[in-house]
Amino acid sequence: MPSLSHGRRGGSGTSRRLLWLAVAAVTVFAAVVAGGALLRAVPSLNPFGSKTVDRSQPAVLRSIEPLSEYRAATANLEVIVDLERDTVLPSFLKGERVLFVAAGTVDAGVDFSDLDADAIEIDEDRTSVTLTLPAPRLFDAQVDPDRSRVFDRERGFIDRLESVFEDSPTEDRSLFVLSERKLEEAAAADPELLRAAERNTRSMLEGMLRGLGFQQVTIRFADAT
Repeated sequence: MPSLSHGRRGGSGTSRRLLWLAVAAVTVFAAVVAGGALLRAVPSLNPFGSKTVDRSQPAVLRSIEPLSEYRAATANLEVIVDLERDTVLPSFLKGERVLFVAAGTVDAGVDFSDLDADAIEIDEDRTSVTLTLPAPRLFDAQVDPDRSRVFDRERGFIDRLESVFEDSPTEDRSLFVLSERKLEEAAAADPELLRAAERNTRSMLEGMLRGLGFQQVTIRFADAT
């Protein structure tokens, strides 16, 4: 009987120790959670926190220029630019090849800046009008940086070493310049963009002139497609 009584006392002591350990673990966990919540609620108390301060100066208006062109159609294009720079050294030592996926737009429209009084012919009873316009043309391409990216870049050992110590933003700038030219070439290769610009310009002017009371409206384009 004495041995049985001793075993019960030992088991009771072990249970109490386990209970206290569990309570202590829960308390520590609760303190960690509460501390994290406090740091999030009061960022200034977080030694590892950071904040972003916008110190940009306000925009300054330099000039306002009147628009003298009507952009009647837009082509959304994507092109892959494969640019390789070779040297006399082997490519694994010196040289670079970049695959750049460029996405952007090219607008087509009509330039009204050179129109004069001879471009508009109105009959005597002011019911018929004829308007002669220059042919639609393509405007400069615009590369969208949010939709463009470097897909792959291979550099020789020397170029990789140089890139660690020197950042050259002009390299990516040259990719954008080349991409603009490629987008313009792609737009020029498809005559449908200019045709769409001609149709949309004609539709816009016919609606506007009929709204002014003209019953017969004729739109002509020089060197029309």
